[in-house]
Amino acid sequence: MPVIKYPRVRDPLFYEWDRKAQKCGLRHTIYAVNGDQYTGEWLDNLKHGKGTQIWKNTGAIYSGDWKFGKRDGYGSYSIPDPVTKEYKRVYTGWWENDRRGGRGVFFYPNGERYEGEWSDGLRSGWGKMQYKDGSVYEGQWLSDQPNGQGVLRLPNGNRYEGGWKDGKKHGPGKYFYLDKGQQLEGIWVADIPKCGVLVDFGRDNAPAATQCPLPEIELHDPAGVLAEARAMFDDSHN
Repeated sequence: MPVIKYPRVRDPLFYEWDRKAQKCGLRHTIYAVNGDQYTGEWLDNLKHGKGTQIWKNTGAIYSGDWKFGKRDGYGSYSIPDPVTKEYKRVYTGWWENDRRGGRGVFFYPNGERYEGEWSDGLRSGWGKMQYKDGSVYEGQWLSDQPNGQGVLRLPNGNRYEGGWKDGKKHGPGKYFYLDKGQQLEGIWVADIPKCGVLVDFGRDNAPAATQCPLPEIELHDPAGVLAEARAMFDDSHN
């Protein structure tokens, strides 16, 4: 009885080529069509784990954690200086879904620096901002602006402690004029003090004290005036 041989069933070649193209685990440098390059770990053909990405157009480098093709975890992002070509750090910290998220430090081109919490790529939470003019703000942030409670210290030593909204002084607060030896406690609205009590504060040691001390308030209770002003402010914002 003759033996019948059937042809061996094989998958089309493109199936095999596709399996070989699927990247998983640690791989050498992979070049994209646009010239970008990535060296590191993969999972199911996606960047996943530890790896370094270099963008050809900008020369920027990210080195850190990846999750399913996106920057996620701890990592550092740097760009080359257009003149010296040396790499300068832009951000070092935590990432979520390819954007800054969690705690991190951001270095601005003009020398300013922010260290604190981020959400969806924006300063949100508690953070400290060092400005180019020497001012320092430390407090709460929301959507990239001071919001909530915070302290602003100026280069001359003066400082404001109190409420903020959309990057401006807003709500109850205290402004210490250490150069004049005075303190203003009151209510601010959009950076403007609307009402308050001004008293001498460390006037004897102030470098630019006023010529005459402020008279003491005898007819009104400063604490009562401020309490009433706060209550009116709260009512108008509820």
